[in-house]
Amino acid sequence: MKLQNYACGQWVAGSNEGQTLYNAITGEAVATASSAGLDFAKMCDYARTVGGPNLRKMTFQERGMMLKALAMHLQSKKEIFYKISWATGATRPDSWVDIEGGIGNLFTYASLRRQFPNESFCYDGDVARLSKNNTFIGHHICVPKEGVAIHINAFNFPVWGMLEKVAVNWFAGVPAIVKPATVTSFLTEAVVKEIIASKILPEGALQLICGSANGILDHVNNQDVVTFTGSASTGKMLKSNKRLLEESVHFNMEADSLNCCVLGEDITPDKPEFDIFIKEVTREITTKAGQKCTAVRRIIVPEKLVEDVHIALGKRLATNIIGDPNVEGVRMGALAGQSQLAEVKEKVEQLSKTQKIIIGDFEKFEVKGADKTKGAFMPPIIFLNENPFKNTDCHNIEAFGPVSTLMPYKTTDEAIELSKLGKGSLVSSIITASDKVAKQYVIGAACMHGRILILNNECAKESTGHGSPMPMLVHGGPGRAGGGEEMGGKRGVFHYLQRTAIQGSPTTITNILNNYQYGAKHIIKNVHPFRQYFEDLEVSETLITPTHKVAEDDILNFAELSGDKFYAHLQPDALEGTIFKRTVAHGYFVLSRAAGLFVDPPKGPVLLNYGIDECRFTKPIYPGMSIGVRFTCKEKIENDKPLTAANGQEVKVGIVKWMVDIYDASEQAVRDKLGVEGTPGETVGIATILTMVQKKNQG
Repeated sequence: MKLQNYACGQWVAGSNEGQTLYNAITGEAVATASSAGLDFAKMCDYARTVGGPNLRKMTFQERGMMLKALAMHLQSKKEIFYKISWATGATRPDSWVDIEGGIGNLFTYASLRRQFPNESFCYDGDVARLSKNNTFIGHHICVPKEGVAIHINAFNFPVWGMLEKVAVNWFAGVPAIVKPATVTSFLTEAVVKEIIASKILPEGALQLICGSANGILDHVNNQDVVTFTGSASTGKMLKSNKRLLEESVHFNMEADSLNCCVLGEDITPDKPEFDIFIKEVTREITTKAGQKCTAVRRIIVPEKLVEDVHIALGKRLATNIIGDPNVEGVRMGALAGQSQLAEVKEKVEQLSKTQKIIIGDFEKFEVKGADKTKGAFMPPIIFLNENPFKNTDCHNIEAFGPVSTLMPYKTTDEAIELSKLGKGSLVSSIITASDKVAKQYVIGAACMHGRILILNNECAKESTGHGSPMPMLVHGGPGRAGGGEEMGGKRGVFHYLQRTAIQGSPTTITNILNNYQYGAKHIIKNVHPFRQYFEDLEVSETLITPTHKVAEDDILNFAELSGDKFYAHLQPDALEGTIFKRTVAHGYFVLSRAAGLFVDPPKGPVLLNYGIDECRFTKPIYPGMSIGVRFTCKEKIENDKPLTAANGQEVKVGIVKWMVDIYDASEQAVRDKLGVEGTPGETVGIATILTMVQKKNQG
């Protein structure tokens, strides 16, 4: 079978002279892969001129719904992928991480649409006030880069490795060219075929290269993003590419690293955390046959527990059944291929020069349901390094398979130093029942690790584990791990956006961002905003409310009703030395009374108020002062989840954020009386409230 590439909207078969790919279990040839005939320059241009514009004209809401639809489609096809995944040497649990973990990333990034505006762009951070009278402000706008994301992926996760990246760039509005590692590209090709057949993505959003992609980086430009997952040596070679340097192309590297798992010095064999540690280390050694960029390569334990850990780990690994993943009881499959097996054996031989094997033997192990001479099978190998500060090969050489090194430490500070000898890793974990030990380790080791898992008996049951990067958290690490960062929820999206500082008047910035900025001009209508449907409301639309004069009785009654009898409201003799001149109104009374001024009581399109953000009180309100409200539509957010009414009927709604600007109306009254021009009364309190507003169109 010849694998096909997908380029410029067409499936293109490779040549017969391509690389032969083998079944990792049986050793039989399954496909050939070749990129002969592909024009990489045209592919990049097609992504930029067809895929990019198609994605950029969509809003974040639309892109999010696209990801959700694609995730649901791939979920319905997952059994096809499981059958093919077997040939990569993976067990069903291994494949679950790869296949459904990848689809899960699509779902996660689809859900991020609720955190972005219904625009093709977004804004970042808070407004910068650049002038005394607030007539000149600054903000940051983020627009999709007008290039292509080129993803060069590793062999160990042919599905997750693709989907965890493309979910982010598609959501940001950037097309992708995916280059999976050739050895397992037959699985990636199967997934891409289903993606293209679904017609969920716009034209040009995805292209695939199954064979070699040598030379593609010669065609990148400064709007492109290149990501790489794989060995540190290959990553460094790519990172130094002349074209990348000349064009200042954003390059993200996520390299294999010598991750470690630490057993806290507070743990003894009788504590539950000891068993948790043994289970976690075993899982990380055997999952995907140790072929994970996050796998535990260094097992760091208190020196008094080295023997206990050795015995417990040996017993647990002895129950590990290696063989054909289709055979019942098999827990560990094969490496990705014979070339990978040969490479791991070579690294094991190098490590054997400075440390000794205490568990495992390349010759003496059994394979269930398969021929170990034909498949790429190997047993777990555990080394013991009794002097890890002197014999440092274990901190420099990585055998990318079920291979790890056990080493002792005397104090937590020593454990921290050992963890750092890996020169930067994707993940470290510490199993401890002591939060004091946990804090010491985290603060001391964090600079050298992209993620740290703190595991104890309290969270172990629901923990996702040492080796599982999560879509909402960053995945990457310093130093040897590449210095890159992937996923991370919103953080990851910004890698594909250009952040640009913009400066202007509040009104201009409001109209550019479609998000009301304090001090911008108001839109005044003759209809109360609560009488309008979601579609009819405009950002900057403002209601100027009647005013209310605060009385002593207001303060006394609110204190009785709320139970808030703080001295500043009720005890005038206790105010000496405070900022208050006399008893002051409760901040929450001021906010509550403001609601009474802007709320329109009759039933209308506004269905409910479900939150308050950014509430603060900026000036005391004393009895005799008057307050008013400038009630402004700040932002409109699309919402695809209908509200279910009490009668079971579904009602389509949108979310509206309102700025509640409570001002000192007594100052305004004085100005009005004297005919003095100026801004309306000084703000005394400000908040953002969130409401669900019915849509006019319920079809």
